[in-house]
Parts: sequence; structure tokens; C-alpha cells
Amino acid sequence: MNILKTGLIYFLFVFGTGFALAFVRIPFLVPTFGVRTAELMETPIMLAAIIWASRRLARQHPELSRRGRLAAGCIAFVCLGTAELVVAYFIGARSPSQYIATRDPVSGSIYLASLVFFAVAPALWNNRSVPDNLSKRAR
Repeated sequence: MNILKTGLIYFLFVFGTGFALAFVRIPFLVPTFGVRTAELMETPIMLAAIIWASRRLARQHPELSRRGRLAAGCIAFVCLGTAELVVAYFIGARSPSQYIATRDPVSGSIYLASLVFFAVAPALWNNRSVPDNLSKRAR
């Protein structure tokens, strides 16, 4: 149960960050720069959120093995993919295949790579290598 809960919290943080950024990207960046550039501008912020959240996951759950953290990341990945498709359906009334087909080939490919990184990132960190003062500050 701890792995499921950890994966859901990881998902909620990263999805919430992306959802909040969409309120800047869609009305302000897309009309000015276009979809591709706007999505590419958002990517470093999302990668920073993924790194922060995955490191926090590793620090706060030292009882989870690397495999357990990978499982939490995969649970978060499935939740994120599902949420993305559900939001695309209800907001844009597009089927999953239509949504995927309409993704920009450049920013869509980078987004896919960031999703893979999102899934494996919790397993990349050594939960014992973070100094104690950083662990205490995060709590």
C-alpha cells in the first residue's frame, strides 16, 4: 500500500505542476510563440519538478528499495498517462488516438522522453546520499 500511496502523491505533485503551468502556457505562450515553442519552454520547468519530486520521494521513503521506488514511478506514470488522456477527452473532446496523433512531432517526442524519465526518476536517486540537513529541511 505504501508504494501505491507514494506513487499517487508523486503523480499528484507533477500533474498539478503541469496543470498549473497550462494556465500560463495556453493563453500567453501559445499565441505568442506557437504550440511547439511553448511546450518546449515548459519542459525544463517540468523536468525540475520531476527531479525535485522524485528526490523528495527517495528521501522521505528510505524504506522503499530502488525497485519499490521504480514501482511508485510506474504507478505515477500510469496515472499521469490516464489523467492526460481523460483531460484531453473532456476538454478537447478527442479520443486518445486523436490526441496522440495531433501532438507536435518535436515537442511530443521530448514530452514522451520526459514521461519515461518521470517513471524512472524515483529509482535513480540513492536515498542515503542526501545530507541530513537537506532531509530535515524538506519535512
